[in-house]
Amino acid sequence: MTTLADQPIAALRSGHDELSGFVRDLGPEDLVRPSGASEWQVSQVLSHLGSGAEIGLAQLTAARDGGPAPDGDFNRRVWARWDAMPPAEHASGFLEANQRLVEAYESLDPTTREELRVDVGFLPEPVDVATATRFRLSEFALHQWDVEVGFNPYATVTPTAVAALLDHTGGMLAWNGRPDALGGRQATLVLRLTGPDQVHGLRLGERIELTEVPEHPDGELVIPAEAWLRLVVGRLGERYTPDTVRVTGPISLDDLRKVFPGF
Repeated sequence: MTTLADQPIAALRSGHDELSGFVRDLGPEDLVRPSGASEWQVSQVLSHLGSGAEIGLAQLTAARDGGPAPDGDFNRRVWARWDAMPPAEHASGFLEANQRLVEAYESLDPTTREELRVDVGFLPEPVDVATATRFRLSEFALHQWDVEVGFNPYATVTPTAVAALLDHTGGMLAWNGRPDALGGRQATLVLRLTGPDQVHGLRLGERIELTEVPEHPDGELVIPAEAWLRLVVGRLGERYTPDTVRVTGPISLDDLRKVFPGF
């Protein structure tokens, strides 16, 4: 029996294995290098991922055991403890905490993957395991890129994560988009993704949303799928933009970077 949670759980495993192998080879100086997250060094990205894994495991355990979900005070205590760690402990703590979270998701049988509901803390209602794991995968995959791009400016989001996340970017647009950055200008673009290939409409108006392919577009955005994911979360700075990205029409790539400034 396959479930909707299988793909993001598998992507979490492959991402963990890849990033863990990378992190184990980092030395003390590597951990304090700048990352792709503008205000964080590499160890701080790992701290964020590690504390998030600890909180995520507590949420999953509460859902599985029928206990109360961790509250804001719990989260703040976790963040404070991780913030106080030195860089080397950020790295080792991430390796342990994220492994435990991935193993916990992997241990869920198909029925539990279908029926369990998890309170992730920032939504009005608990969500299914597929949604919870996609939230975690989105966070993990982009922060994996943050770590790796600190050493390789040509780093990309992993293909397994792209495949699991690409069909769910519509909700990210409403969450992350800032339509007011266009100063009242509106446009509908053809969005052509490559690797994997997809074509959509991208409406930039009072709301930012994906649509059917428009018959009379104002322009076109051609972009690799992994770079599209990075654009939506504010990680497509000029230095990290593939040469194959192309924008035509009244909205420029710089405009789109302003619409999606990140966090």
